[in-house]
Amino acid sequence: MSWSTTTRYDSTVADGGLALVQDLMNTIPAGRPRAADLLQDVGTAQGWAETALADWAEATGRPAPAIVMDERGLEELQALRADLRGVVGAPETAAPAPELRAAAVGLTLGADGRADLTPRGQGWRVLVGQILIEVLEAQRADTWRRLKTCRNDRCAVAFYDRSRNNSGAWHNVRICGNAVNLRASRARRRATAVAGSAENAADEG
Repeated sequence: MSWSTTTRYDSTVADGGLALVQDLMNTIPAGRPRAADLLQDVGTAQGWAETALADWAEATGRPAPAIVMDERGLEELQALRADLRGVVGAPETAAPAPELRAAAVGLTLGADGRADLTPRGQGWRVLVGQILIEVLEAQRADTWRRLKTCRNDRCAVAFYDRSRNNSGAWHNVRICGNAVNLRASRARRRATAVAGSAENAADEG
């Protein structure tokens, strides 16, 4: 399983179709040195979509739809990426939330009695519909809450939390957890040093 957009950040990949949602979220430029924004233009977005849908097909056992990206599709994917990054990890509220994104989907009944949601439309609309379907399926399976963004605000890479109690905070502890803890430790030492200097100056005065 490739999911090269997510694994380029050494991030844990989600199970099944949810990895498609995570992969879209990880098209952002992040890391050090900064990786490319894979939704920078129509060409890079087309390349990402083809690769991600091939990975999705392998993960789900379903055929990958062929899509053609255009400027409108690029804008829609960029907006969906921003919406997903805004709602992942957001606290649940009782109040109704405003609608962020919509897609046309159909409900089909197979000969085996299985009912499935399928995206409607053509081109990039199929991709947007499938991504929203995967969000819904993850929420039904109670795996959506395990999709998070790294607590390191200089990173914000999307990762899948496999910890037993769903307490993960970093997309990679070695890369981000240690770096954040080191910055916090240095800040505490500086604060202690400043306080000590001020105290000495007061004693001398």
